[in-house]
Parts: sequence; structure tokens; C-alpha cells
Amino acid sequence: MDPSVRQTIEALARHFDDHDDRLGLTPHEQWTLQVLKLAEETGEAAQAVIGARGTNPRKKHIPADWSDVHAEVADVVVTSLVALQRMRPDDAAAYLREQLASKAEKFLPAPAAPAEPRAV
Repeated sequence: MDPSVRQTIEALARHFDDHDDRLGLTPHEQWTLQVLKLAEETGEAAQAVIGARGTNPRKKHIPADWSDVHAEVADVVVTSLVALQRMRPDDAAAYLREQLASKAEKFLPAPAAPAEPRAV
């Protein structure tokens, strides 16, 4: 992850931790609320898709296009990264790398083995 992105995510996580600490919330309460925030952001992304597709006649007054979807998906990503950082402040980046490698191994084809040199 780009160092400036990681630093921003870490700063956001600290900011929200400090806010919730002042409210007297336990770590597990903070994590629960952060995951609920993630669910909210996902719902907003879904709503943007419905708007972009124009499939909800009750919402004709709410214009949306795919750029709105892109922004909402980015909000989901940021909220997810902040949630992971809040839950795993000591190793969030390493944990994310491990999870990404695991998913890649599961879903992506194995890289081709280098061809052996042929004898001439």
C-alpha cells in the first residue's frame, strides 16, 4: 500500500478511536459500530447503482450516474481499510497483504513456470 494512503488510514483510525474513546465505548463496541458504518456505505453504493440504472421509479428525482457509484465504492474501500486498521492497529497492512495473497491464490491461475532452456 502506498505510504501516504497507509498514513491517512492510520490517522483516520486514530481519530475515530479517540472520538469513540471519549464516548466511553469499548473496543468491541467501536469495532461493531465501524462494521455497521461499512454496511451503511455498502448500502449507499447499492443505492447509487439503482439510481444509475434508473430502476427505482420512486427515486426519479435523485439523479445518479456511474461516477456516483465509483465514489460510493471508494467510500466502502476507505471505510473497510479504516475498520481493519482499528481492529488490527499493529499489523493491518501485513494482514491485508496475507488476505489478498490468499484470495489471489484461490481465484487466480498460478503463474506459468519459466520455460526450461532447450538444448541446441
